[in-house]
Amino acid sequence: MKDLTQGSVAKHLLSMTAFMAVGMFVQTLYLLIDLYWVGSLGKEAIAALGIAGSLTMIVLALTQMLGVGTTTLISHAAGQKDQKRAELVFNQSFVMSILVALVLAVIGFELRDVYCNSLSADIKTAALAKSYFNWFLPALLLQFPMGALGSALRANGIMKPTMVLQVLSIALNIVLAPVLIFGTQPWPIFDGIRRILAIFVSIPRLGVPGAALASFIAILVANVLMLMYFEKKYHYLRFRFSLMRPQIETWGKMLRIGVPAGTEFILLFFYILIVYGIIRNFGPAAQAGFGVGARVMQALFLPVIALSFAVSPIVGQNFGGRRADRVRQTVYSALKIAAAMMFVLALITYLAPAVLIWPFSSDPQVIAFGSEYLRIVALNFVAAGIVFTSSSIFQGIGNTWPPLFSSMTRLGLFALPAILLARTPGFQLKQLWYLSVVSQLIQMCVNLWLLRHELRKKLNFDETESFVQGSATAI
Repeated sequence: MKDLTQGSVAKHLLSMTAFMAVGMFVQTLYLLIDLYWVGSLGKEAIAALGIAGSLTMIVLALTQMLGVGTTTLISHAAGQKDQKRAELVFNQSFVMSILVALVLAVIGFELRDVYCNSLSADIKTAALAKSYFNWFLPALLLQFPMGALGSALRANGIMKPTMVLQVLSIALNIVLAPVLIFGTQPWPIFDGIRRILAIFVSIPRLGVPGAALASFIAILVANVLMLMYFEKKYHYLRFRFSLMRPQIETWGKMLRIGVPAGTEFILLFFYILIVYGIIRNFGPAAQAGFGVGARVMQALFLPVIALSFAVSPIVGQNFGGRRADRVRQTVYSALKIAAAMMFVLALITYLAPAVLIWPFSSDPQVIAFGSEYLRIVALNFVAAGIVFTSSSIFQGIGNTWPPLFSSMTRLGLFALPAILLARTPGFQLKQLWYLSVVSQLIQMCVNLWLLRHELRKKLNFDETESFVQGSATAI
């Protein structure tokens, strides 16, 4: 375990952010690789990837529910030097992750056709989305155990193993994606590699499903290696069957913290559904442009998301250890870093959006739609960075309801006006993007106001309080 209640807060922030950024960079790189290869199959294939890929928001929501609760409770226990309590939460979290994945598998495959048909602009896009879905959903389900294990490590300040395994997973995906998409038939580029491969084996062209299958295999390998790491190398938290029997009290504590955080991603999923529902009338090119733009924006947000993941355990351990001064120092440092990073990225995106789109599509319409989207949403990058970071501070403290309220405020400000705008004569997509920017700015203001109130309330520790380290009741 890494003790985050000692040493330089800034150093902890930067070192943990660096490890998280590398891991998240390769994670997003693997999404962009799929997008790059699939892009050569046409705009319908790109649109299908975006539609099926939107389910990532649901999985992120559920893994966030489990991961945030896990990180918060284990970091609080670590700050209190309560190893037994940390190990109990770890085992309970792992069991919950498996059960939730199984339930989602049943629901996901049952609703596959309805979901893909309702969001696709045409029959071809719907068929491609369904074929991608068949392997993409199993790949997403493997994120549950991986997320539970990674959250446990992050709560203890351990970042390197997760990052290394993500890099290995991405390397495997980079190799498999073109092989499974195009088989041993001619490739758009690197055809010499294909010719060498064809000497030894004949692989059929799978097309869009091949991208999802490559992801599934890569994530499966990462899961196996992560389990081996816990079994062989990491002994602070061990798998113990005696601690895996469901304990309602522990599940309740995890979910009270995790459900609001996960619900934020569900709200984001509804936001994406509304957008896809509106732009479907503009055709596959508009859907593809938004899909590419959203993936590019996700990649650009990597630094601030990595920072937010680092903030939560640092705040959590110091809050658990009753170090109010270090919690405040972490808050101020993190918000300043987030604002500075996102300002630079916003400037780059605003000035050259087309440069960020064209590697993934040569279609002029796709580039035009995607560029317009990126140039406008760049205006809310700083606000989004502050929202991500402040939400993670709430997670570290253990109260995730305030950022959920601000997210609901944003969706409410966006959803109804967007639907009404879409029905007006002469409606243009840029109106939708400007509305998104305004709602994000308001969300930032609400988040900061609520955070100020929360810090004043929660950091007034009673100095006469009899605090005993190692006490499970101190959580």
